[in-house]
Amino acid sequence: MAARARLMRDRGAALWVAAAVVCVALAAGALAWRAALADIDERLYQSLILTLRSLETEIDRFRYLPKVTGEDARIRAAIQLPFDPAAIAAANRYLERVTELAGASHLYLMDAEGLTLAASNWQLDESFVGQNYSFRPYFKQALETGAGGFYAIGVTTKTPGYFLSARIEAPGGVVGVVVVKVDLVPLQRAWEAAGQATAVADADGVVFLSGVTEWLYRPLKPLADEALSRLAAQRTYLEADLAGATPLLEGSAGWMRDGSGRRLRAGLVPFETDWQVVSAAPMRPALMAALGWGGAAALATALGLGLAKIQRQRRQLVTLRLRQSEMLEGQVAIRTQQLAQEIEARRDAEADLRAAQEGLVHSEKMAALGRMSAAIVHELSQPLAAMEAVLAAAGISIDAGAPPEKAATRIETARNLIRRMQRTTKHLKSFARKESGTLEEIDARAVAESALELVQPRARAVGILPVLESGGPLMVRAGRVRLEQVLVNLLLNALDAVEGQEGAEIALSLGVAGNKARIEVRDTGPGISAEDLPRVVEPFFSTKTKSEGLGLGLAISQAILSEFGGRLDISSRPGEGTVMAAILPRVAGETLQEIAS
Repeated sequence: MAARARLMRDRGAALWVAAAVVCVALAAGALAWRAALADIDERLYQSLILTLRSLETEIDRFRYLPKVTGEDARIRAAIQLPFDPAAIAAANRYLERVTELAGASHLYLMDAEGLTLAASNWQLDESFVGQNYSFRPYFKQALETGAGGFYAIGVTTKTPGYFLSARIEAPGGVVGVVVVKVDLVPLQRAWEAAGQATAVADADGVVFLSGVTEWLYRPLKPLADEALSRLAAQRTYLEADLAGATPLLEGSAGWMRDGSGRRLRAGLVPFETDWQVVSAAPMRPALMAALGWGGAAALATALGLGLAKIQRQRRQLVTLRLRQSEMLEGQVAIRTQQLAQEIEARRDAEADLRAAQEGLVHSEKMAALGRMSAAIVHELSQPLAAMEAVLAAAGISIDAGAPPEKAATRIETARNLIRRMQRTTKHLKSFARKESGTLEEIDARAVAESALELVQPRARAVGILPVLESGGPLMVRAGRVRLEQVLVNLLLNALDAVEGQEGAEIALSLGVAGNKARIEVRDTGPGISAEDLPRVVEPFFSTKTKSEGLGLGLAISQAILSEFGGRLDISSRPGEGTVMAAILPRVAGETLQEIAS
């Protein structure tokens, strides 16, 4: 009876051990799965943001080209004299030259009825001249709103591209439309070469640009009959079989399958007004992580329970041997030696744990730097735009026969912008990590003058030149390049606020308050509402109606000023304007008033 009872007791214990091992394995696997999904989602989001930035950069290069081209006298002459061969020939040559300089695919001129009068490809067999594109949405958008944008496969060239349009106005009304075709296929090739599962879909959810060939011209979700009819009427994708294509997304927006049927984790973000940027990542790493952690947890649980049983048996054995007086001293010595070995093993395990924890901390810091990559792209966009303008001006000067010294000066300016971008990327850090750059005593007025010089092209485009109020030098403790970046951000925000406003003003002033220096940028724009004011420094928040950015400028400016021991102070009155002030520690010495006196 005793043996049978012991057998039943052992079986029950074994069942409890098995159940505990299974439960621990399932719990560890589930936690690992969730953590892996979160990591995949984060990487997808960063990939989407970088893709979005590259799309914006490529399209923004040509966004104002149709409008500027439409103001040229040769283009307006071709509109007024459509049957004059000389006027049409001059317009053709002008469009061909502008296309070469800008790096666009095609540039062409249509009259108010959609008939192409002149084009950059006028000498080729697939010339647009004589073609009527009035059925295209970009033509209708330009007539209705002044500008348009549409991605489609070219009816004449059979090649895809993004069409940007702008209407030409005369005293009698709209007389024509200028269109530039932008080739986005190089972006697609770059995604293919990098192995990126990235795509861009239109307003109807049809993928038209992708690093995965099998995704092209497939809808994200099933298309309605109305959408199929409209796309066919607009001849957007010519003969592509949209009705028979298999949708990419499964049920919810978080999952999709690739060409081989493997399940992928998908992420989407909106772009422009109606596009969607899609990126996907395989789930195998998450599955392997879940299985690995689950197996490791099961093994650790089994080993722990086994060790516990062994320890219990050892205690029983020691108790038994202690009753035997002749073996007492020998067993005590053996047990002491065993305990010493276990203590040493435990110390080794603790040392390994500390090393692992230090490695995890370092990995987290690297991940934080990765999360700032999109912000770095945003902060470099303005110097890049300035450098592009300088180089374009240098090219025009050379073509016009200007002295080589003038072009060399502009090229040197571009080189200075490159050096500035190098310094900026060196100092820009994650929000969560303290910057290693040292601070120095610098003249804030000299930095303000440099910032004003950098925003001059944008200010001239807006038609409002910021004014630096008079005063002497003001010494502060900061980083020169990063303080200049903050002031550039504040000035650009002010220019965006007053753009299109008659009689608007922007002023930049320096002042002191105790041991603090105050650098103010004031504008007479529309101001910021009371409900939006507390949020303007939040990352990715923006009050701008156009898509110039994601709202990272003020957030990064505040982070830079915090590293200087200062802050960003913003006040605004709707309808009257906004004041943005950089508050910095002032170097002990004379105040502006004392210097002036």
